[in-house]
Amino acid sequence: MTRVLTAHDLTPLAAAPSLPLAAVLAVKIATVITEWHYRKRSRNALSRLDDRMLEDIGLTYRQARTEARRPFWQV
Repeated sequence: MTRVLTAHDLTPLAAAPSLPLAAVLAVKIATVITEWHYRKRSRNALSRLDDRMLEDIGLTYRQARTEARRPFWQV
């Protein structure tokens, strides 16, 4: 089983006072990339749901399509 790393998992690293600047920047960059990856995967999964599944989560096909088409960098 693969565990998906979330931005929340990386937050304590960025807050550590003893890290050098390069490490802090690397963690922040990794956090952003992780968030983007999560959004892309979530939106791809949303685009594959059928009407019954969308109804279960309270979305219409149109709402799901609109969200799924958004670029990964948009919140």
